[in-house]
Amino acid sequence: MKSPLRFALNRMVAPNLSLPDFIQLAASLKCDAIEIRNDLKGHDIEYGTPASRVRELCAVQGITVLSINALYPFDVWNDERRAQAITLATYARECGAQGLVMCPLNERGDSRNEAQRAAGLRTALSELAPILREYGILGFIEPLGFEECALRRKRVAVDAIQSIGGLDVFRLVHDTFHHHLASEQEFFPQLTGLVHISGVEDAEAPLNSIRDGHRVLVGEGDILGNAAQIDTLLSSGYSGYLSFEPFAESVHALADIQQALGASIAHLQGTRT
Repeated sequence: MKSPLRFALNRMVAPNLSLPDFIQLAASLKCDAIEIRNDLKGHDIEYGTPASRVRELCAVQGITVLSINALYPFDVWNDERRAQAITLATYARECGAQGLVMCPLNERGDSRNEAQRAAGLRTALSELAPILREYGILGFIEPLGFEECALRRKRVAVDAIQSIGGLDVFRLVHDTFHHHLASEQEFFPQLTGLVHISGVEDAEAPLNSIRDGHRVLVGEGDILGNAAQIDTLLSSGYSGYLSFEPFAESVHALADIQQALGASIAHLQGTRT
């Protein structure tokens, strides 16, 4: 019998729940970690909840805040990005979050060539590293597998982290959706700080047409190979959390999200026996 999986809930699981109800959902599922977000439409971080309140609510349930998701686009560095980074780092430290998810520019029409993107990435990491050190948090870099994304593959991030001497404060997010979309074969378990999981069941959709809206909970019909990706990560040294991150409206509209998550957890645990 392999060791049980460690599950967490990203706020995207149930963005319409109040924060206390979301934390209660995690506790009910025996998930002892969550991720909160600053990109929910029309809201500040957690609907403007003070960081101290987030810390308090989680402490009562024995829940860890893994991250705030996300600083975007972290790889386009300027005064605005610095200010955003400091604001998020302050909130992360005060709410007890372990780190800050950082997403790269993901827009069509990015006119930079590969060399310029690589230079921008190194500049951003060089500027972010001292901020992360000062606030005592990690930077979780999340490559996005979309064709238009400036940073699609983890290998590019790893090379940049090493080049600027950032191995102490930067980790990778292995997102099973983006790993599949980028057709990436490499895994970096020792540098992975967080894993995002979601499933896609539309087997007819061309790979380059799949978007966040396709992302559901992981079940029997998953075409992303979540179980295999998870097994590879765990068998090669990753021991952290698997954080559910479904973006599909069909998931957000479920009448019983707890039951649906429980079924997905049972499915994934069952693949480990």
